[in-house]
Amino acid sequence: MKPKSAAFQPPKHLRADTAAWFATVVADFDLEPHHLKLLVKAGEAWDRSEQAREAIAKLGMTYEDRFGSPRSRPEIAIERDSRLAFARLVRELGLDVAPPAESRPNALRANR
Repeated sequence: MKPKSAAFQPPKHLRADTAAWFATVVADFDLEPHHLKLLVKAGEAWDRSEQAREAIAKLGMTYEDRFGSPRSRPEIAIERDSRLAFARLVRELGLDVAPPAESRPNALRANR
């Protein structure tokens, strides 16, 4: 007998907003055990992109290398890759859901 996905709790290492999203998806969709593993990875990818985004907000998009030339921060690639992984995992699962809610009071705004 396979376990019901509704009994599956969000991993403790996910951020609170991501864990709430995870729980909503598990409650709303009938997922197989291998789908739950993909859902965990989607949550981790979302959290990683948010961590990178917060670092970019704090440190900026560029830094100067030892020659004084501007370079893109590594967090730019981490954010991009994590967002892409999240989108692909959600698509692989066939979910039509919004991403986790933003828990930050001051969301980043585009430069004008």
